[in-house]
Amino acid sequence: MSIINCQLSIIWDVDPILIHFGDGGIRWYGLLWALGIYLCYLVQVWVYKHEHCPEEWADKIFVWMTLGVIIGARLGHCWFYEWHLTTDPIQLFGWTINYRNPYIENPFLLIKIWEGGLSSHGGGIGLIFAAWLLNKVHFSKKPEYKTSMIWILDRLCLGVCITATLIRLGNLMNSEIYGGPTDLPWGFIFVRDGQTVPCHPTQIYEMLYCLVAMAVTWPLYWFTNARRREGLLIGTFFLIIFVTRFCLEFIKNDQEAFEAGHVLNMGQWLSIPFIVAGVWLVVRAFRRPLLPDTTLSSFPAPVSPSAK
Repeated sequence: MSIINCQLSIIWDVDPILIHFGDGGIRWYGLLWALGIYLCYLVQVWVYKHEHCPEEWADKIFVWMTLGVIIGARLGHCWFYEWHLTTDPIQLFGWTINYRNPYIENPFLLIKIWEGGLSSHGGGIGLIFAAWLLNKVHFSKKPEYKTSMIWILDRLCLGVCITATLIRLGNLMNSEIYGGPTDLPWGFIFVRDGQTVPCHPTQIYEMLYCLVAMAVTWPLYWFTNARRREGLLIGTFFLIIFVTRFCLEFIKNDQEAFEAGHVLNMGQWLSIPFIVAGVWLVVRAFRRPLLPDTTLSSFPAPVSPSAK
């Protein structure tokens, strides 16, 4: 703790690299991403076992969702956030384009994920696409299970709450994506990013709303019939995450220069479709009949081959 202008503040000077070797090392951010994905997988194992689903479904979820979230997060960042003002504008169909994107000009840069650059909105889009494709290719082939993309997302969001919390902790360890100056006693001075005044630790705020999403969706799943209302869980998740994200963007620093002076920044524009989808999913969930109960409690105990 330190005293800055008679205000308490927190000096944040954490090394983003956990283990150093050579010119690099193992970063907190990458480790927390991996841990978050693994914990999400364990939640899926638990959920699918509870619902008496085939054992291999959780493994398929792990592979498809991991690819979906990483590819989506990477593509989302490179497309949504990497537009830079140029002194060499492009003329296209009579339009003057003053911004250029290095990832469009050189797609090879996309694979340099170790240099950073992941978008939570892109990750969300990647998860939705992966859920749709996974259901199309695998899950829907078992007619006894009334699955859909939304059915998968209802269960997936239970683990994503944990993953998102750990990713935001990784942002904190990187001293990145924080808010503007504050005189609140929990303001952080991000020394490694060159800050000298306390700023809003919006990474912690975002961790908190991810935990709120977990505190709401988990009891809904385990103690109510919400799992039988298709879309209610993922819709509730979208509303908690993206309404709060939209509001927090007002106190966050712009991530890219092109956002300066805009009424809404890129994070807010990208949150709006998720908020609309959340409202639609919740309303739809209460207008549709309940799905059959597929939990273990609704099935007889499996009979072993020797007992037949």
